[in-house]
Amino acid sequence: MKPRSKSLFHFTRSLDALKGILVEGIKPKYCLEDVSWISGNNPDYVAYPMSSFCDIPLSRISDHTKFYGGYGIGLTKRWGLRNSLNPIIYCSPEGHIHDLTHDFAKAHSEIDDEDIKKKIKGYFFKVTSLAKPLTGTMVVNGTPVTKDFYQENEWRYIPDSGRFLVEDKFEEQRDEKNKEIESLSLRFSPEDVRYIFVSYDSEIPDLVDYINQSMGGFSLNDLKILQSRIFSLENIFDDL
Repeated sequence: MKPRSKSLFHFTRSLDALKGILVEGIKPKYCLEDVSWISGNNPDYVAYPMSSFCDIPLSRISDHTKFYGGYGIGLTKRWGLRNSLNPIIYCSPEGHIHDLTHDFAKAHSEIDDEDIKKKIKGYFFKVTSLAKPLTGTMVVNGTPVTKDFYQENEWRYIPDSGRFLVEDKFEEQRDEKNKEIESLSLRFSPEDVRYIFVSYDSEIPDLVDYINQSMGGFSLNDLKILQSRIFSLENIFDDL
């Protein structure tokens, strides 16, 4: 069994959301992240703008889709590297990345020059938005859920906004801030797509019709190739 897939998978919770991805690309959104490993406060969350992917092999995809949704797309890693996706840095509680975040915070508090403080804040954002603890919590429908992040093989796209939302402002500002970064959506062409996942066989004809009706900007051969990439998870799981 390969430890990692050659594809980068992005999952969502509905067929309509998948259709939107095929036409509009993968839009980054602000997502709450457990940062208690940095701050020492528990609980503690900050929302970074991101699009998340994973390179979990298909043999391990069942638990992942149960949690994140049974609809998705698999894109080539060549496409991912071209679009500045990066694997997550998983941090141990006493490791160097943990220490580095505290060094940034200390330097920021000790320096008076505002231009230098701004640069340090930017560096801090870049490091922490691409780092996660080995284990932590995610907020799902308002409830913290414990997760073993290290098993998720996560890659991320972080748009170059340099901004984050504190937890107290998240619900109030999330929709507005998500709209501000919609234009930074990740686009792809049919040749970048290796898999399109639906939950059930019965949903495949609907998706084929949608591709034919809504993606007319591509050639007929491109659309045929795209349709050939559609798989149902119910069939995949039967063979695992």
